[in-house]
Amino acid sequence: MIRTRGLVKRYGRLTAVDGVSLEVLPGEIYGFLGPNGAGKTSTIRMLLGTTRPTAGSMTLFGEAYDHRSLELRRRIGVVPERHPAGAWRWMTAREYLRFFAALFEVPRAEERIGALLERMELSRAADRRVAAFSKGMLQKLSFARALLHGPDLLILDEPISGLDPIGLKQVRDLIVEQNRDGRTVLISSHQLSEMERICHRVGILSSGRLIAQGTMPSLIASLEEDAEILVELERIGPELLRQARGLPFTRSVSVEGTTLVLHVGRERDYRRDVGEFLQGTGQVVLGMRERIPSLEEAFVTITGDNVARLAAGSGKGAAT
Repeated sequence: MIRTRGLVKRYGRLTAVDGVSLEVLPGEIYGFLGPNGAGKTSTIRMLLGTTRPTAGSMTLFGEAYDHRSLELRRRIGVVPERHPAGAWRWMTAREYLRFFAALFEVPRAEERIGALLERMELSRAADRRVAAFSKGMLQKLSFARALLHGPDLLILDEPISGLDPIGLKQVRDLIVEQNRDGRTVLISSHQLSEMERICHRVGILSSGRLIAQGTMPSLIASLEEDAEILVELERIGPELLRQARGLPFTRSVSVEGTTLVLHVGRERDYRRDVGEFLQGTGQVVLGMRERIPSLEEAFVTITGDNVARLAAGSGKGAAT
């Protein structure tokens, strides 16, 4: 659905996007992640044709993107970071949607507008001016406009930023619903915990560079050098700790209450080895699991150490 190769955007001496090569596959929710200022919005603006790349290439739906092509634009729905309270504040929500319905020549426009206002829980506010809308209401109106013409691809720039918990859940559920209906979604965000819930794959941007791209498990594995095996036991004595630390596959061993925590390599699954070791020592195992960190825990902030580790492991900066 989207492919870029060596995409670069410079503003004077500032390089906002530095050689980004990414792929968004049909039918997936792709999270475009990174801290504020990483270059996410600059990349999206190039994809949408609102700014031109300094270098590199990009295709949408397998074709070179031409922002002048209405047919191509009809296949894309956009929810921008900035919502319609500015230029459109004199319009009502219904007038706002009618304008875009006319622009995209939406068939049975009034029926479609009514259905979207109902879906977005904006029916009661349909004839209120946009200037009076809260941030959450503006967000919903942006989604209604993005879906108005039945696009194949949704591009969402920070769609959950600043929302309260209820609004956040509503937007999250809406994104998943649209994806289930067959739409591909590219979603830009710096809120890692939310993206972990809904994305099939993610790309992580730092200082304009795509330093990692892949599934959640593969990215977490690339950020975490060790795996953690947690074993709940009846008791843990000094001799058991000594023996556990002497195992050829353990890198470190610690204790959390009655839980033995073994740090091991990721080259394979060592849980069977741990079980055989404990059985040989006569221990009663009450439970065993591998602790898998969340994406937020592993990558709360893109640190220099993580960037260096990902870049080293990915050659030119795009681990899959």
